[in-house]
Amino acid sequence: MSSSLSGKVILLTGAASGIGRGTAVKLHGLGAILAITDINEAGLAETFALCAGGSNSEHHTSHVLDVSNSANVNNRVAQVVAKYGHIDHVFNCAGVNPTSMSLIETSEAHFDKLISVNLKGMFNVTKATIPHMTAPGGSYVNVSSISGWNPDAGTAVYCATKFGVIGFSKCMALELGPKGIRVNIVAPGYIDTPTNAGIVRGTPEARQRMEQGNALGRMGTPEDIAGVSIST
Repeated sequence: MSSSLSGKVILLTGAASGIGRGTAVKLHGLGAILAITDINEAGLAETFALCAGGSNSEHHTSHVLDVSNSANVNNRVAQVVAKYGHIDHVFNCAGVNPTSMSLIETSEAHFDKLISVNLKGMFNVTKATIPHMTAPGGSYVNVSSISGWNPDAGTAVYCATKFGVIGFSKCMALELGPKGIRVNIVAPGYIDTPTNAGIVRGTPEARQRMEQGNALGRMGTPEDIAGVSIST
């Protein structure tokens, strides 16, 4: 995105918790105008409340959104454009986190869910917003993962989606670059989010493994990723 975001209209997916919430709060503090979305209505309301205060807060909107449903995405994007007239930046953060299971244990339903949210969801949002993106000057930031190039056994489908996000984003950049629209990827490592907290709860060795997997010797925070995302 950019450090000069005051008054810019930014659509965020996956804003109900974790990285999406941390980024929304950071952007609010920089004066951006936010259209935050998530399928988790309760979490979304909490994020919206955290973005109160300041002259820009009266312009924020909140939309319950299932990114895997193209009709739902098209409707929500139309609502955003009807209110603001355009979109300056998109933060594609909606996603389903990994569940450790072998390939033989992986169901078709699990495969379909991760592909539908992590990859198809990004496609749906991107396709719907391109016609309304500020050009030149607009941008997309797409959230992949360290698993997008460094896979773990037992997370084949999740890794496939995050590899896919990287490939999809590279193609986006080639297609949209000539229009003056930038596309960047952030690939978080082990981040201290509610989902990851649930994974390591009661298993100190799992948390220690995550901490040791980061160069700083600690788990990253949503605010860490927000800072990187905004500076791209």
